[in-house]
Amino acid sequence: MARETENTVNTESAQDTPLGPAATRFLDYLRDVRQLSPHTISNYQRDLLSLQRYCEASGRADIGSLAEADIRGWVGQLRRQGLAGGSIQRSLSATRSFYNFLGRESGLLRNPAASVQAPRKPRKLPKTLDADQVNQYLCFDSESVTARRDSAMAELFYSSGLRLAELASLEVDDIDPQAKLLTVTGKGRKTRTVPVGSAALKAIEHWLEVRPPAAADSGDSRALFTSNRGRRISVRNIQQRLKLQGRKSGMRQDVHPHMLRHSFASHMLESSGDLRAVQELLGHANISTTQIYTHLDFQHLAKVYDAAHPRAKRRKDD
Repeated sequence: MARETENTVNTESAQDTPLGPAATRFLDYLRDVRQLSPHTISNYQRDLLSLQRYCEASGRADIGSLAEADIRGWVGQLRRQGLAGGSIQRSLSATRSFYNFLGRESGLLRNPAASVQAPRKPRKLPKTLDADQVNQYLCFDSESVTARRDSAMAELFYSSGLRLAELASLEVDDIDPQAKLLTVTGKGRKTRTVPVGSAALKAIEHWLEVRPPAAADSGDSRALFTSNRGRRISVRNIQQRLKLQGRKSGMRQDVHPHMLRHSFASHMLESSGDLRAVQELLGHANISTTQIYTHLDFQHLAKVYDAAHPRAKRRKDD
């Protein structure tokens, strides 16, 4: 009976708590218990302050009076203010976490944000290079140690559609040059086997001929791609090297690892039409992620149609 009374008191106390102090306790929890970064805590604070101001303007300044309709009204206001879908999603996530925290404190608080969804973000089509641009990009004008490594990395990105982290974590033993296969460890520590093209294998062979010895005090002795000091190359360094090669080769846009991955996927789908195979090669858990490349393929076909079909061209007298 005493415990039931204590729970009732805690619940009633939480129901009457103003949003401001409750949010302060939540932010203290994020900082002291969960030890989130100051940047993340600042974002949460900004989101909850926005909710607090909306509720006070609506005459609903206490936690217990907030309903799902209030959260939906707040989301609608954020949309009218021009906030992007991703930012609204983050605000909702902060609000759900806030009410989950209060629920653990009181035991009975309902989460009014639980079923409210943010507006969907428009899905941007990935930027790709066409085949001629890829050939232009992959023409390295040097045989230096660094150029051999950068050429091998770029060729492998385009040959096998690897993610940046996947390439950075590769070991020498992950490649089977005889079978022309590569074992990749992707998201969720899932492994997959992908083919490697002859051009990429040749570039890797040239790189291994001059690869610096591993640093004596590091665990990078089997890393496929290393720095000049023999340590595993960082993802940031990979990005910088690929961007630099793009400028050297005269590309009009910055080239990054994912652009080469996107180009690989688009060209594979354009040539084969086999969406399932491309899904496996990319390591996508859901085929809907791979389907975005069908839109790229359709864009290409639409351009060809507009340029070639007599009835697609606008006549001068129209």
